[in-house]
Amino acid sequence: MKKLIKRIFTLSLALVLGVCAFAGCAGDGYETITAQEAKALMDSEPNCVIVDVRRYDDEYLVEHIEGAINIPNEVIADQAESILTDKDQLILVYCRSGKRSKEACAKLVDLGYTNVKNFGGILDWTYGTVTD
Repeated sequence: MKKLIKRIFTLSLALVLGVCAFAGCAGDGYETITAQEAKALMDSEPNCVIVDVRRYDDEYLVEHIEGAINIPNEVIADQAESILTDKDQLILVYCRSGKRSKEACAKLVDLGYTNVKNFGGILDWTYGTVTD
């Protein structure tokens, strides 16, 4: 009986640890980071892709983070695979306030992207922007 209880406990613990390890990515398959952490990654990871998921005409063109590409949240599920061809590449996602970037990150994960990080909104970005 003790062996059975010990086995059940061990299996339960392994299951819980496995789920926790997977859920370490915000429980949605992606990680939420701060703007400061995103800036550090941008500075240290030359192959990362910065994705602005806001609307093009009235948001992205007005201001965006230097080097960011625009794939609006509304079309990211349809366009991501033709633009973001490496599904293991570090992808940093932002929008205006963080709502659309969360949605876009979930869509990217659903498409099979493995290294997606949401850093919220440009409202919290203090490192400068550019205009087109």
